[in-house]
Amino acid sequence: MQKIILIASTILCVGNAMAQTLTPGINLSYIDSTVSPRNDIYKFANGKWLNTQKIPASDGGWGSFNEINERNVANLKALMAGLSKDTKAVAGSNNQKLRDFYLTAIDSVKADKDGVKPISGDLAAIDAIKTKDDLFKTTALLNKKGVGGMIGFYVYSDFKNSNANTCYLAQTGMGLPDKDFYFEPQYESVKKEYIDHIERMFECLGNYPESAKANAAIVMKIETELAKNAQNAVEQRDPQKQYNPFTQAELMKLTHNVNWNIYFTAIGIKTPENLVLNQPKYYEGLNTIINSVSIADWKVFLKWNLIETAAPYLSSKFVNEDFKFNGTVLAGKKEMKPRYKRVQGSTDEALGEALGKLYVEKYFDDKSKKRVNEMVDNLIAAYRVRIESRDWMSKETKAQAQLKLDKVIKKLGFPDKWIDYTSLTIGRESYWKNITAARKFQYKRMLDKIGKPVDRMEWGMTPPTVNAYYNPTSNEIAFPAGIMQVPFFDVNADDAFNYGVMGSIIGHELTHGFDDQGSQFDADGNLKMWWTDSDYKNFTDKTQLIIEQFNAFVAIDTLHVNGELTQGENIADLGGLTMAYYAYQKSLNGKKSPVMAGFTGEQRFFLAWVQGWKTLMRDASLKQMIATNPHSPGNFRAIGPLSNMQEFYDAFGVKEGDGMYRPAAKRVNIW
Repeated sequence: MQKIILIASTILCVGNAMAQTLTPGINLSYIDSTVSPRNDIYKFANGKWLNTQKIPASDGGWGSFNEINERNVANLKALMAGLSKDTKAVAGSNNQKLRDFYLTAIDSVKADKDGVKPISGDLAAIDAIKTKDDLFKTTALLNKKGVGGMIGFYVYSDFKNSNANTCYLAQTGMGLPDKDFYFEPQYESVKKEYIDHIERMFECLGNYPESAKANAAIVMKIETELAKNAQNAVEQRDPQKQYNPFTQAELMKLTHNVNWNIYFTAIGIKTPENLVLNQPKYYEGLNTIINSVSIADWKVFLKWNLIETAAPYLSSKFVNEDFKFNGTVLAGKKEMKPRYKRVQGSTDEALGEALGKLYVEKYFDDKSKKRVNEMVDNLIAAYRVRIESRDWMSKETKAQAQLKLDKVIKKLGFPDKWIDYTSLTIGRESYWKNITAARKFQYKRMLDKIGKPVDRMEWGMTPPTVNAYYNPTSNEIAFPAGIMQVPFFDVNADDAFNYGVMGSIIGHELTHGFDDQGSQFDADGNLKMWWTDSDYKNFTDKTQLIIEQFNAFVAIDTLHVNGELTQGENIADLGGLTMAYYAYQKSLNGKKSPVMAGFTGEQRFFLAWVQGWKTLMRDASLKQMIATNPHSPGNFRAIGPLSNMQEFYDAFGVKEGDGMYRPAAKRVNIW
């Protein structure tokens, strides 16, 4: 049995003629040494934090991501405070746009004084609808402003021709988190709260109670009809089933009651000759619903979509009602975040790269980018070795996997080319007007991609974002500047810590190229089978084991994690942690890992991973997460991969009978 002793938090490493002070990175104050890491590594690593940390009243949960985000919020607040006082900003400049957007958005007094005035033009446009053609035209104009309806159009790279952009139609029109919320009995109370919410929103609009109640019933009836032909979150995981090419003629035949020429003309393009339908059954159903629902009821439906979308940007009665359902009912939050925090989120949405450019200039340390870039290279190298060691893959499939690694695009910190906001006009008239101006600007940028090659250097996140992503259609990994911070990355910590968290995050994103979805895209980002049949069967047999493992985790009460919904993230966690471990081992250059704070490097590697996933969640947030989120709760993300890794067992001396022990026959070993 290995004894764990906590000692000083730093050591002095002597190399050549100079000494360097290193930190272990892990937070020793979180560790509960009354718990054995062999029985529950999560509580051992985070026990004191879990017992003392409180979820802020304005949040549905709290963890490492929130900690970094709060730091970013403080930095962005300082930036915006400076910009708001900039009276010399040149008209049309990014600084002027950021300043006026922020000052208009933060002005709650003006918002309350304006009431529903900012959306009066949109309401009048809906009221003017008299025919189905009017309905499609107005729906299109609202879609350009980010207001939903019954049609979900977007432009994205073609799944089977990744260099080209194509037009897609997806299911939409449902205000509840997932299709299942409309039909499954466990969500009945949430559905009732939603109906009451719709009713109160119409009252905010000025409807009499009886009229608001009738309107809520209309909205719920239409949404339920749309949901009948929609797919739930699990069904949407298969990219093959989401790729259904239609010619214009085939679309017209399937949905002959929808005037697509009117719709597409209104958004500013010709009706596409070819489209991809993500969920054809939804549009087949819409074809019937279009005629079975009266024009008067469609107008009510569009008004609901308008006020629900605009609510956060209107007067306090709309803001408060929006929070009451979306914040309290769905997430269990006790109070709203301060207005400046909410405004920062919308500023990031509207002018994210303009704000992001200022953020990286002031707060991002380029040393972090260099260090993370080295880690990415080491993770890819570890992946290459690991692929060659897979005895369940043929030489042919391994060659294709290596080719995919060859072609991975790396994006670190921020874009090389920033978005040009010249054509976006931001003024001081209203928060909603600025929001819709920004959304129309982004919508036009999307439409302009039609017929043009995919820009593989475009980013899908803004620099301050505390997250990372893998895009299968461009075979790219991206790590915004915002995530390269403690407790995920510390330029002053030793490699064990940084590989344990940031290295695992890098490995996680790389593994998304080889998870249940990413594995179906080739090195160039095309939805194309590059596996041999037997190799792919071996792979899916292994992914079934991870589905079963996570299905067994009980998240709350009798509610289990959905192993099928979360399998992609769980595969990525296991693969990412494994690759990071071997990249860390490679960084030691054959030397024994140093002991710091009483832990070996291998132990600190795993502790860093576990502390990175420290999480507290409110019951409502946790239940919604289980129902709709492809990520597992943090505690299971921490322990799930570890219980499959012999390397973890060796580091802490885990034996049969220990809580963290998982029989060898049940351990998942994919990448």
